[in-house]
Amino acid sequence: MSAIETISEQRCFAGTQGFYRHLSTSCAGPMRFSVYQPPQARERRVPVLYYLAGLTCTEETFVIKAGAQRIAAELGIMLVAPDTSPRGTGIPDEAADWEFGTAAGFYLDATEAPWSKFFNMYTYVVRELPAIVGTHFAADLDREGICGHSMGGHGALTIALQNPVRYRSVSAFAPIVAPSQVPWGRKAFPRYLGEDRSRWDRYDATRLVQSRQFPGTILIDQGDADKFLTEQLRPELFEAACRASGQALSLRRHPGYDHSYYFIATFMEDHLRHHAAALHASFT
Repeated sequence: MSAIETISEQRCFAGTQGFYRHLSTSCAGPMRFSVYQPPQARERRVPVLYYLAGLTCTEETFVIKAGAQRIAAELGIMLVAPDTSPRGTGIPDEAADWEFGTAAGFYLDATEAPWSKFFNMYTYVVRELPAIVGTHFAADLDREGICGHSMGGHGALTIALQNPVRYRSVSAFAPIVAPSQVPWGRKAFPRYLGEDRSRWDRYDATRLVQSRQFPGTILIDQGDADKFLTEQLRPELFEAACRASGQALSLRRHPGYDHSYYFIATFMEDHLRHHAAALHASFT
């Protein structure tokens, strides 16, 4: 099991907010992640909520901007946020485009060189990171939920739909629900996954939900003033696919809200309570 380096730890709502680094086998180099340990973690193992951030973000973005720790402390939920991609891999121009490469890993396992050596964020989030968190922190890996924003919302939905027994709850803020049909996905997927579109289906929530369902209700919040709504996000496509397949979905549209963390912070408590209901219910 990989050792971890503590970058910093701070007291926060009677718990601990920490930032850590380790050598990742999935991503063939150093990766950073954050963990909020609620006060209950000093006495027992607690459920875990993984948060996947969006394009341009890091493991710090959610921690600093979402205002989640106060409610997580109340509910006794550990919050884990990985970085959004490997960094410093040596791939030429890896950080030249904010929509691809560094901070734009799309939570998939790349199949195309040179990205396939490093950009294996699906395996990292689903397998490697939980093993590390379960070893080094008081995390109950039988009670896991997953959440995300934008690109991270795409990751949360596709990961939960592929692992419906593993995760007890899922939610997303302004997710990219149909990457195969929007510019962000059409730009990234061929370079990560090649031109064979059958490989894309695994990482497209709208395609996945047509053939498999998540056992609980999927919660999605979307602002109607989001500048990416009509071109990149397309929640109506996922809504229609869920309706056709019978997937339980709570898609809440909010007038006046945009794509920012002001929007996320406004509804973060609702998401944490959504996850807590499932994570604590599975414990009893």
